Amino acid sequence: MSTTVQSKAKAIPENAYTPLPPGTEYSPLVPAETILPELTTRSVGWGLFLCVIFTVASAYSGLKVGQVMEAAIPISILTIGLARLYPRRSSLLENVIVTGIGGLAGSIVAGAIFTLPALYILKLDPHPVQTIFICLAGGCLGILFLIPLRRYFVREMHGRLPYPEATAITEVLVTGEKGGSQAKLLLEATALAGIYDFFVTTFHVWKEVLDFQFLTPVKALAERARVAMSFDASAFILGLGYVMGLRSSLILCAGGVMSNLVLVPLIWMIGGHITDRAVYPASLPIAQMTATQIFRGYVRFVGVGAIATAGIFGILKSMRIVAGSFGVALHAFRRGEGGGAQGPVRTDRDISVMSILVGVVISAIAVGIFLGRLSNAPLAVLAGVGLTLVFSFFFASVAANAIATTARNPVSGMTMLTIIISSVVLLRFGLSGTTGMFFVMALAGMVCTALSVSGQAITDLKTGYWLGSTPAAQEKVKFLGIIAASVAVGLTIVMLARAFQFGEAAPGDTRVVLASPQASIMKALVEGFMSRQPVAYLLFGAGAAIAVVMEMLEVPALIFALGMYLPLELNTPALVGGVLAHFLGKRDSSVRERGVIIASGLMAGGALGGVFGAACRLIPKFSEDWVRTPFYGNEMVSQSVSTLLFLGLCGYVWWRSLGHTLE
Repeated sequence: MSTTVQSKAKAIPENAYTPLPPGTEYSPLVPAETILPELTTRSVGWGLFLCVIFTVASAYSGLKVGQVMEAAIPISILTIGLARLYPRRSSLLENVIVTGIGGLAGSIVAGAIFTLPALYILKLDPHPVQTIFICLAGGCLGILFLIPLRRYFVREMHGRLPYPEATAITEVLVTGEKGGSQAKLLLEATALAGIYDFFVTTFHVWKEVLDFQFLTPVKALAERARVAMSFDASAFILGLGYVMGLRSSLILCAGGVMSNLVLVPLIWMIGGHITDRAVYPASLPIAQMTATQIFRGYVRFVGVGAIATAGIFGILKSMRIVAGSFGVALHAFRRGEGGGAQGPVRTDRDISVMSILVGVVISAIAVGIFLGRLSNAPLAVLAGVGLTLVFSFFFASVAANAIATTARNPVSGMTMLTIIISSVVLLRFGLSGTTGMFFVMALAGMVCTALSVSGQAITDLKTGYWLGSTPAAQEKVKFLGIIAASVAVGLTIVMLARAFQFGEAAPGDTRVVLASPQASIMKALVEGFMSRQPVAYLLFGAGAAIAVVMEMLEVPALIFALGMYLPLELNTPALVGGVLAHFLGKRDSSVRERGVIIASGLMAGGALGGVFGAACRLIPKFSEDWVRTPFYGNEMVSQSVSTLLFLGLCGYVWWRSLGHTLE
């Protein structure tokens, strides 16, 4: 029998982060038979408000400096404070709803700024309704296609995927609920990481990325063989690696080693003698390229191919659970239970399968009408709708797996792949020129948004699974958040397009330029393909072969592929966090619990520091020299100071996890 109770301070179950023995079911913090306030005016209202605020701020900062504010973790911290403003403190499940809706801000913005500004750079000037529709359609498809995957990624893979961001949000919400020494420890780690990452990423205090090229042998190796190491000494990634654990961080770093210490030098050795022409897809002769340029011009395409192939394997592995989810829902629907609305227990109840199917059909029809207004070729429109649906479903699995393992969503790589394949297909239907460019970028915008939203949604659903939320409730309010964020980001982009230039300054235009770095890349890509340039099939194929090898070796292919795609400096500090987690994990349960709380605080503080840093960059006449140390320009001193401070962070994690105080 269900009971209604107020939120109680409890600890997250001990088996929340570990695999379950066969036949064992996970019991969440709020059991299925317990009823707490969840979908209330308070939770939905604050969620929508924070979603709009963070969407506007993220859109402006993303277009200006290429950095999208990660909204979910900061909002989870704000939610704890908001919960104390009412005579009845907000329940834990209400806080989950606020965080889930608000977190959509960063995902919708990421999908929008990667593609929509390219239309303005191409002088195609979309109508405000078009920009809003692209975000809205993509967001809805992302949620609709993720729901059938929920049981696989959230329940069936319990304890096998680390979910770094979901862990951080869960620990913030639970620790804030409990208060006491654990809350103080979380706030302490959050404050430390926030201050640390704010200064290191915003001002010229000490080097954030270390390459150790002030050492003569290291510099000679980088110049002569294009063998270059790098390390991002930030608190956020240290905490991320800790939550990922040793195995996942090792595999991630191994992918980075393959890209940067094997493929980059190999390409240099083979093509270093070519001085008079560029080898496609790069725009410079290999002889003139640095290790970073070789990675971006060639090796990243190999990583994209590996991610895509690993995504296919992920879909194949999840098909049994997906089919089972639909089977359960259809069975319940035939029995008159509303497609599962009353069948499963509260904590395993999704929106009905009929609602999903109707939503996909309506979305497909709407996308078809939208694309039909861009082209009068029926076959091209049908192909566009098909590509949108296939890519959105395919990338929902890729995004869920990527976020669950590394908290990094390969949005740019998958958007590039969408543009490449869509351009090749649609060129065969006669689409080209400005019409073809608008068509492809609109399609890519919807897919990109779907991919980004899917990643955020799986984080929210996993948080809810650990804490005991109702999945159907979380899924329903996602659509409200998508509407709010789509309108906010669409109108913001239109407004900014009238006041600023995107990309590069045009002759005679005196408006201030917003760099829009990701959209500029997508613009160049679609422009090249619509001009019928060749496709780098060999590079994609090489990445696909690497993913197949990883599967044959029973190594998680997507983690390795993400390591290949991400810059090496993001992989190496994650490995340090994984090593710390490994040795601290051998201690007793209290040490492990404190370690996770501290790592979650590092992630939360790092995210907040990034938000504050991005906000500072929006101040007129902002300069990184506002705070500058005398030794910043001296590579040896600056990188040495950064190394010592990062080691100090590691020491802090170790010392505080063991229960020692700072006094």
